[in-house]
Formats: sequence, C-alpha cells, structure tokens
Amino acid sequence: MPIIYDRKTRTFFLHSPRTTYALEVGPLESLLHLYWGPRLRGGDLRSFVYRGDRAFSPSPLPKDRSLSYDTLPWEYPVYGRSDFRPPALQVVFADGDRTPDLIYKGHRITAGKPKLKGLPATYVERPTEATTLEIDLVDPKSELKATLSFSVYTDRDVITRSVTIHNGGKSAVTLNRVLSASIDLPDADFDFLQLSGAWARERGIVRQPLREGTQSVESRRGSSSHQQNPFIALLRPGTDEAHGEVYGFSLVYSGNFLAQAEVDQFQTTRVQIGINPFDFSWRLEPGDTFQAPETVLVFSADGLNGMSQVYHELYRERLARGGWRDRERPILINNWEATYFNFNAAKLETLARQAKKAGIELLVLDDGWFGRRDDDTTSLGDWTVDLKKLPRGLDDLARRIHKIGLKFGLWFEPEMVSPDSDLYRAHPDWCLHAPGRSRTTSRSQLVLDLSRPEVCDWVVKTVGGVLASAPIDYVKWDMNRHLTEIGSAALPPDRQTETAHRYMLGLYDVLERLTKRFPRVLFESCSGGGGRFDPGMLHYMPQNWASDNSDAISRLQIQYGTSLVYPVSAITAHVSAVPNHQVGRLTPLKTRGDVATAGNLGYELDLGSLSASEQKEVRNQVAFYLHHRKLIQFGRFYRLLSPFEGNRAAWMIVSRDQKQALVWNIDVLNPANPPRHFLRLQGLDPRRDYQIVGTPNIFGGDLLHGAGLPVPQQTQDFQSTVWELKAAR
Repeated sequence: MPIIYDRKTRTFFLHSPRTTYALEVGPLESLLHLYWGPRLRGGDLRSFVYRGDRAFSPSPLPKDRSLSYDTLPWEYPVYGRSDFRPPALQVVFADGDRTPDLIYKGHRITAGKPKLKGLPATYVERPTEATTLEIDLVDPKSELKATLSFSVYTDRDVITRSVTIHNGGKSAVTLNRVLSASIDLPDADFDFLQLSGAWARERGIVRQPLREGTQSVESRRGSSSHQQNPFIALLRPGTDEAHGEVYGFSLVYSGNFLAQAEVDQFQTTRVQIGINPFDFSWRLEPGDTFQAPETVLVFSADGLNGMSQVYHELYRERLARGGWRDRERPILINNWEATYFNFNAAKLETLARQAKKAGIELLVLDDGWFGRRDDDTTSLGDWTVDLKKLPRGLDDLARRIHKIGLKFGLWFEPEMVSPDSDLYRAHPDWCLHAPGRSRTTSRSQLVLDLSRPEVCDWVVKTVGGVLASAPIDYVKWDMNRHLTEIGSAALPPDRQTETAHRYMLGLYDVLERLTKRFPRVLFESCSGGGGRFDPGMLHYMPQNWASDNSDAISRLQIQYGTSLVYPVSAITAHVSAVPNHQVGRLTPLKTRGDVATAGNLGYELDLGSLSASEQKEVRNQVAFYLHHRKLIQFGRFYRLLSPFEGNRAAWMIVSRDQKQALVWNIDVLNPANPPRHFLRLQGLDPRRDYQIVGTPNIFGGDLLHGAGLPVPQQTQDFQSTVWELKAAR
C-alpha cells in the first residue's frame, strides 16, 4: 500500500516506488516529521525524534523540560508556541491572539487525488494512480482547522503537499502566512540549489553550501519572475548529475512565492515553500476555507538527473492538460524579429510561403495587429484588428495562411492595458492602483485588476471573441511587466493585501475558461520571455517561451537550467538572425539550429534575407527535427556537461526503449592547441551496441558510458556537433 498507518506507533508511512516519507502523531497530539529518503520497509522511527532539555528552548509542559516545540520536527509549525524557527502558519484571531495550537484530530486515506479549488495542480486520470492522506489539525480554542493533504503517486517517486485552512469558529480570522509545505530535516549537510537570473538570462544554476541562518529565494513582483523560480533543491555535498541524494521542492504557483531553508542552532534544517508572506494577508470569515497551492516533492538517490526525470515525466503527463499534452508540437515561425510592428498582410503571406518551402508548419503573428499598435505605447486592451495593416481582417488572413499550408497563431497580452487605449478611457479603475497615487507604467502599460470578476469576464469575452472570429490554431499569451501599486478598487482598505493572490486566482480562472472553450488551440505562455516559466502556467499551457534572448550561446545556460525541473516539451527555442538582437553575437546558423532543436523548434527571422546556402541549412534543420521530433519532445533527457562549469555544454535524449538517442555537444570558445575530448554518455543500454548514424562506427553502450564518444576537434568558436545513435542489435 502506498500509505500505511501504524496504529501502535501512530506513524504514517507514505511509500512511492523508491522513497518513503514518514510522519508521527507525537507528544501533545502534535504532528511530527520522522523521515524522508530511500524507501523503508517500516519500523519504529520514534527514537529518531530528539527529546532532551535544551537551554532557552521553553516547554509547553512545565514538568517535562525534555519536550519543546523548539526542538521537535513539526510537520506544520505555527507561530508563538515555543518554536522560534519560521512558522508555516501565522494567524491573528479577533481577540488579538496570535498563538494557535494545531492538535491532531483525525485522518483519512483515500484512493486518487482530489483537485484543488481554484488552483492548478498535478492530477490523476484513474484513482489507482495515487493515494491521498488528509490529516486534520485543529486549534481547540478557535476551531481553526488546517487539513494537510499528501498524495503519493503509485508509479512515480512523487509526493505532493497542500494545505487548506478552514475557519470553524464564530469570528473572522486573519491569515498572515500560509505556506504549502514545511519539512524539518535532521542535519544541515547540504548544498542549496536555486534557479536565478534576470530578463534575458533566466534560470541560471546557483549552488552553494547550506550555512547557519536562512537561505531563501522569493518573488515580490506579483509573478514567479525572471529573477527567481519557485523551486529549490537540497543536495548532499558531492552530488552530481548521476550520483548522490537530492531533495527537490517545486511550487505549482505563478505569483509571489517564498522558498527557504533555515539551519538552526542545533544544525537541523527547516525547508519551507509557499505563497510569499510579504504583503500578504487573507481575511477568513466563519465557515470559509483558504486553499494554499500545491508543492511537488521529489527525492532522488540518483543525482540531479534522477530528480529531473521524475519532474519531467510528471509535469509532461500529469500537470499539462488538454489535446496538446501528448501531441508533437509544430515548428513555427514568428514574425516579430522579421518585421517588428512594420508588417501588412502581403509581408505575412510572403513569410508564410517562405516558411512552407522550408517545411515550417505554423506562422505566428506577434505584437501589432490590433488597435493603433504601431509601437509599444498604445492600444493594449483594444483587441480589435487594425484594418490599416490587415484590411480584410484576421479571418481572411488566417484562411489565406491555411491555404498556403500553415497553421496560424496570434499574440496577445490580455492582462495589460495601455493608458492610451479605449479600454482605459472607459474603465480607468480597472487597473491595479492605489487611491490618490500616481500609476507606475512599465513598457507604457498598466496591469488589469484580475482580482475583480467583471474584469476577468471581460478578458474571457474579448479574447474568446477574437479566437472565435477566425481559424486560430495557436496563442502566445504574453505578460511584459510586473505588478506595482498592488491594490484593487473592489476591495475594502483592510483587505488590500489579498489583491496579489486574488489576481492569480483570477488569472487561473480566465485560463481555465479559455483553454476549455478552445481545446484545439495550442496555448504558449510568455512573460517577457521566461518571466513566468513555472508549474502553475504549465497546467494551462503545455509550453513556454523560455527567454526573449534567442542567442544560441546564452541559451545554453538558459535551457540547461530550465531542464532541471521542466521537460523539453515545455521549452520553446527559436533560431534568430545574427548579429543577435539581444546580445549582438555572431554564431553559425548550424549552431543556432542545433541549440534550438533541443526544445520546441521555431524561427524568428526574415527567411527571405537568408542566402541560398542558409535557406538550405534551415530546410535541413527542419527535416532533422521533424524526423526526430517525437524523440526530442518526449524522450528521456540527460545533462552531460554544464555550460555553467566550463567551455562546453552537452546533453542527450534517449528513447524509452533505449534503441535511439541524440547527443548534442556545443564548444563555446575554441582554445589554441586543445586536448582531445571524450563525451561520456548516459541512459543507453550497456548490453547493446550502437551505430553512430552516418558513420561505420559501432560502439557498445557500456563503452559509451565508461569511455565516452570521441568529440571532433573544432577550428572556430561556437561550433556544434549532433550525433544520432541507433541500436545495432
């Protein structure tokens, strides 16, 4: 059984195929964390909890100084009851009391995995895929109840956690901190890994030893952000891609978040993740319930790649939804860097014909098709076609593109409004703002207040009207600024700090309605590139524009870091012109193509400006990708060489049956008189022989693992090699 309750020891054992997570109902009916790691048979783990007198660690029982919440491994700690470490829950009751007791009151073990109300989450398609444990913790004085939910997947090494807070009392309660998960680990011998960066250099891998005190990442931008990602991992020192223990924490949420690890005075580590308590509160009326987002926990004893592959398969198969979840994604061309705002129907048709000759399958019309949008200072919110650019409208253009043989896609930025727009002039209070304060613009735009149901209804009606007006196959959903003056005209003064989370609930509601209404449309998330590349968005949109930076060398780090958590099928990568529009670098077209084929391939350039040899190269890239698309998008991904650690990057993708593989090697700068390199592969069957396609060379899988694949010596900077391997027997 995935979940077992031992009545004698009052211990819960949560077993995935290779891991165990254990809890105990301990002293004073408190819920304690006992263990998380490699799978156990069972046993009595109660002796693993420290009991002893500690100076300056007060006890709730005056006659028993061996008991202190300050030293117990609480599973869901609260503020004020003798634990000085960070709490998971902070509340203020009507009488000013801020010190709840959360006492175990019961539990339920059920088949399946329930949905989270109003929030994205992983899911099951059959009840046998997972088992769920719900534990009720109740404060006797106030009747406030925290229900902790743990779901264990039957065939995946995944445990998900979430919490609901229910006000069973007679007075309103203010929630100031509701984290989704809190875990106390018994030591501090870890490295702390995060994914950090900025616009155009998202999700860089940062790893450093855990130290006393608090290490954290967070977003206060109203979005998961370019700067940080809602994910952290704790690694044993020396852990690499294939060896060592890793604890992964990934939050299914797209707004302000906090993820942290605190090492206390006794060298134990408390790890927490959830909605950022910064500028957050929630008034919980009697009878109401607050639902916190889901956290996905993954333990791997097989290094970072072991963790990544669990996240990849789960997020690809049981987080993403809809008709495009399991379908191969089309190769697209986006007109943005080819035309920017300066386009018309004739230019787009020409681009479509050129794309068709290259084998490209989808034309995406980016910014500038609506209102009076000739630059980025106007018209967001006025989602009506600009008849000066497209005199016959979107329906005619889409049908003409279809007639050429391509699908047709469209760019939107529905969460925003330009001050220079008909929408803003009609509804100036529909944006986030503070009364009597100036309104900060970014990219000449303000943010619509999606905490208001009427604004959400307007977005659904307006965007839905456009999608219903023409045969549109794809939507690029963009968000090009973060939230400021986070206030809502629809909320009273004492509830303004609910706005940021209500905004996310409104956005999720909008996406739920639109994606269900238009199931055949492929939705792609974008936020100035990769500014909202998180599990919450992937629940509604199965792929995400990884970065506005399309430079191939920059993308080595961006895509490599992204792959720690997110599958290849979620990562969109484009070939663009040189000099690169973001960093000015000149890289070979082959290298640009090779890097982009490690994601959902697309193009972002004027195909007509390419030479005959370059056009041939594009055709070759497209043909290669079409031939290998299923393997690339749905195979098993292995990182081989990190671009954060040297002058080369390498990775590979292996088919599920281990009969096929693709291997990429990118050399950045070409050193003088370099040594010879061998690339040690992973994921192949050591009992099989593999032929390097296009050569007579056949190597054993064991040899390729142990000795490696010879890498050709390069003669220039920014060179790439891609090998195709096929099982010879």
